Amino acid sequence: MRDTARPAVLGPTVDDETRCVHYRTPLDVVAIRFACCGAFYPCHLCHAEAADHPAEQWPLSARGERAILCGVCDHVLTIAEYLEVSGCPACAAPFNPGCALHAHLYFEV
Repeated sequence: MRDTARPAVLGPTVDDETRCVHYRTPLDVVAIRFACCGAFYPCHLCHAEAADHPAEQWPLSARGERAILCGVCDHVLTIAEYLEVSGCPACAAPFNPGCALHAHLYFEV
């Protein structure tokens, strides 16, 4: 059950849970609001293909920003919250643990 109005998710999504042409396993259910433009994209590759500018990382000082959208229930997590959980705290949908390999592309570490 969705808990908010869904923000627009840009890029080549393949379903209504924010999966994209690059990452579409059952666990790929997040979209990230990019620091550079404030737009949500399913992944860094979607942003690279669809945006007209390079991606920027969220700085450490922005850990309180609500920037991670759960594609299952539309709950928007803070960056700090997302980095500490393995699934959505609102609906318990599990997130892809492999996303941690790309965290440096989105967040200053």
